[in-house]
Amino acid sequence: MTDQPGEQPGEGPDAGPGEGPAPDDAGQAPDETTGADLARTALGRARAAAAAKGLRPGRVPLGGRAFGDDRTGRGPRRGDASARSGAWPDARDPQSLDATLGRLVGERGWEQPVAVGGAFGRWDVVVGPELAGHCAPESLKDGTLVVRAESTAWATQVRLLTSHLVRRLDEELGHGVVTKVVVRGPKGPSWRKGGRSAPGGRGPRDTYG
Repeated sequence: MTDQPGEQPGEGPDAGPGEGPAPDDAGQAPDETTGADLARTALGRARAAAAAKGLRPGRVPLGGRAFGDDRTGRGPRRGDASARSGAWPDARDPQSLDATLGRLVGERGWEQPVAVGGAFGRWDVVVGPELAGHCAPESLKDGTLVVRAESTAWATQVRLLTSHLVRRLDEELGHGVVTKVVVRGPKGPSWRKGGRSAPGGRGPRDTYG
């Protein structure tokens, strides 16, 4: 009896799925491209495009300046959307009222008038509360300070303290701003009535001192 060749596995009519010939791409590795690879590829393309335009990282284009660089001395143009303040202080930041007023006083040369007004407003601190309760400053012109006392007795007392006043004002205003103190007594009422008066009259004098 002659032996008939047997059927090979997978060649019969009843062969199940997965038992046929192997596919052609069975030996190829799966695609393992990750997100990091895609990001590196995109970055490389962006760098190549920038290099084609002549740009380099950290290089300011010709005719421009880096953001936040205020060395030109010119402020941002009005309406420029890119003119925003950065993380460091610059001229575009909101300025405090004290700094703005200080700059204005310096530009206009108002330092001394402002200092004198401040000393007059703090008269009780400059001369002491007791003395300030009986006299007040009236004017300061050409180094001469005029002080008005409430009575003749207090006018005499203030005259004895003029050297102390000048020393304290030197500390407050600077040396040489006040060089002389003129102390005046209280203002008396006017006795003039009508459009005419006798010439040479002495007036009320210091009756109310």
